[in-house]
Amino acid sequence: MLEEALEHLVKGIVDHDGDVVVRRKNVRYGDVLEVRVHPEDLGRVIGRRGRTASALRTVMGALSGGDNVRVDIVDTDRLR
Repeated sequence: MLEEALEHLVKGIVDHDGDVVVRRKNVRYGDVLEVRVHPEDLGRVIGRRGRTASALRTVMGALSGGDNVRVDIVDTDRLR
């Protein structure tokens, strides 16, 4: 459920909504939701001084019901 909610929120922000991918990874300390977007949309998802990313993390924390959930925005340019 969290993946779909985060994907919906991010698709509303970006220009290339077909390139939005959200993956859940289970790690020892909780879950990690990785967000991958088109390189041109990376700045939109992060926002000025990280405000948009912080707001997304706040919403996901509220939706998780107290579970440990971390939201990572992955820079796909650095992986190449």
